[in-house]
Amino acid sequence: MAKGTVRYWAAAKAAAGVGEEPYDAGTLAEALDAARERHPGEFVRVLRRCSFLIDGDPVGTRGHETVRLAEGGTVEVLPPFAGG
Repeated sequence: MAKGTVRYWAAAKAAAGVGEEPYDAGTLAEALDAARERHPGEFVRVLRRCSFLIDGDPVGTRGHETVRLAEGGTVEVLPPFAGG
């Protein structure tokens, strides 16, 4: 298990009620499962529409269970943004 930070942006931040929180997980899937448990309801719905960056790199279409998290890393949770 690795420890790091999850940062929430825009609608994800509003639904979670926090801008960031720690993770203790080996994969992105494990970190997101723990976040869903901490923030049920609207956050779970928002998370379905989000994209993710791991230490600045896009996750894209990779399965979340295959994306390893690093010690001291950062997961960015990005809902769709309007405008430009």
